[in-house]
Amino acid sequence: MKVLVIGSGAREHALCRSLSLDPDVTALHCAPGNAGIAEVAELHPVDALDGEAVAELAAGLGAGLVVVGPEAPLVAGVADAVRAAGIPVFGPSREAARLEGSKAFAKDVMAAAGVPTARSYVCTTAEEVAEALDAFGAPFVVKDDGLAAGKGVVVTDDLEAAKAHAAGCDRVVIEEFLDGPEVSLFAITDGETVVPLQPAQDFKRALDGDEGPNTGGMGAYSPLPWAEPKLVEEVLETVLQPTVDELHRRGAPFSGLLYAGLAITSRGVRVIEFNARFGDPETQVVLARLKTPLAGVLLAAANGTLADLPPLRWSEDAAVTVVVASHNYPGTPRTGDPITGLDEVAAEDAPHAYVLHAGTKRDGDAVVSAGGRVLSVTATGEDLTEARERAYRAVGRIRLDGSQHRTDIAAKAAQAAQAATA
Repeated sequence: MKVLVIGSGAREHALCRSLSLDPDVTALHCAPGNAGIAEVAELHPVDALDGEAVAELAAGLGAGLVVVGPEAPLVAGVADAVRAAGIPVFGPSREAARLEGSKAFAKDVMAAAGVPTARSYVCTTAEEVAEALDAFGAPFVVKDDGLAAGKGVVVTDDLEAAKAHAAGCDRVVIEEFLDGPEVSLFAITDGETVVPLQPAQDFKRALDGDEGPNTGGMGAYSPLPWAEPKLVEEVLETVLQPTVDELHRRGAPFSGLLYAGLAITSRGVRVIEFNARFGDPETQVVLARLKTPLAGVLLAAANGTLADLPPLRWSEDAAVTVVVASHNYPGTPRTGDPITGLDEVAAEDAPHAYVLHAGTKRDGDAVVSAGGRVLSVTATGEDLTEARERAYRAVGRIRLDGSQHRTDIAAKAAQAAQAATA
C-alpha cells in the first residue's frame, strides 16, 4: 500500500516513522514534510489547506491511504476532498472536526451525549466575559473558541490577564477550573467502533516545575504508572463512545483520531477538550509503544472495518519524549540556526533513542531550525527512569544555539514508580 501523510511536524515524523516500519507499506510519501521526514518518506510540496490539491497529489501518487496530521487541514475540509476523490483517508470530515475547531460546538455535543466536562459559558462581549469570570472565580480558565495551535488557553489567577486574553478572541469559552492531573487519551474510530490507545501525559508549560507560559507541549511520557487500571475502559464508556455515537446521530460521523484531554478530578474524570487528530508531543510516546503495524489500523478506520481487527498489541516498555525548542519559544522563535549532533544520536543511542523533527529544514548540507518546537527526542526503556535517562543523554548530544528544553519531563512519575517498587 502507498501512503501519503499530510503535515510537517514531529507528530507527522512519528507517524511516518511507524509507517516506514510497516511491512504493508510499499511506498511512503509526505507533504510538505521536513528534514527528518525526508529520511523515511518522499517529500512533495503542497498547500496542506487546499483539499483539491491534496486529493490531486494523492491520486497522482496512487495512494491507497491518506493520513491528515494537523488540525487546520481537517477543519478546512481536506479529508472531505480526498474522500470525494474516492481515496481512503484517515481524518474526520469538516463537520466532525468542529469538535476541535469550535469549543462551543464540543460543549454542545458533550451536553447532548452526557459526557462529563467542566461547566462553562460561551461569551462574545466583554460584559459576558466579566460575568462568567465572576461566576466561576479564580483560577480563571479562558479558551479561544477556534483553533490556536495548542496555545489558545489561559489559566491564571490574574483577572486582568484573563480579560485581556478574552479580549483578543472573537468568541471565548469561560470554564470552571478542574483540579487533578491531566491525561491525554487517543482513540481510533471509524464512526461506530472506537479503539482506545494507551494514555499519555504531556507538559504544557515552557519551564521546569510547570512554570512559564503555555506552549504546544514540551514533552510527554507513557504509560502512566499512577493511573487507575480501569481508566481507559471508563473513558471509553463515558466519554469516547458516547461522543462518537452523538456525532453519528447528528449525521456527522467521526472517522479518524479522537483525542480526549482529560482531568482526573476529585469528582471523577472530566473532559477538558477534544482534538480531532493525533496530539503532539503525545503521539511520539504512544506510537513508540505500539507493536501492531499502524497502516492496517488507520486503513480500517478509513474503510469502516475497525470491528474486524484483533486487539492492538503494546510494548511493556515506557517511552519519554523531550522537546528541544528554539530561542524565545513560545514567543516569536529565532530560526535558521544550524542543528548538529543528530548523527551522534543515530550512532550512539539508536534504537532506544531517536530524534523526530518538527521545525526543521535543509539548508544545503546542514539541518537548520525552522520553527518554535524544533525536535522531539524520544526514547524507550524498561521503565520511565531508563527511558528518561536515554532521552536526556540524547538531548545532551544535540547542539542548537539558544535552544531550550525542560529537564523534568516524567521525573515525578518515574520517582513515584520507583518508590512503589522499592
